[in-house]
Amino acid sequence: MVAGAGRHTDAVPDAVLPPGWPPEVRPPGTSDWQQSAVAWLLDQCPHEYRGHPALVHQPIALAWLAARHVLAQGQANTAARSAVRADLSPLLDARAVDGVLAALEHEHARLLAVHRAVGLVGDALRGLRYVPRL
Repeated sequence: MVAGAGRHTDAVPDAVLPPGWPPEVRPPGTSDWQQSAVAWLLDQCPHEYRGHPALVHQPIALAWLAARHVLAQGQANTAARSAVRADLSPLLDARAVDGVLAALEHEHARLLAVHRAVGLVGDALRGLRYVPRL
């Protein structure tokens, strides 16, 4: 896992979580941590994924798919940000277009953070542990 400053947790003594670890996911090594990881990963995917046992019962596969889903959302967001002025300016006033662009930029930042967090959870599910460096 990526080294650097981390977040300390009281759930596991001396456990340090990497920057970007989702607060909804319990630290690796705690009871029910994988269940919290699966629940959070499912929250990052379309609701219909919950109905597929192959995803719900295979956390590593779910993390793999969630990373691709979030990446695809980011690609759609990038395409929308590049086209928003040309496509919406004839339909909306400038202030409304600026508002849409601001919303897309905010969502872009959120998706970047989610993509990093999905990667961290996926790494932990594969047994990689975060070790902070000084």
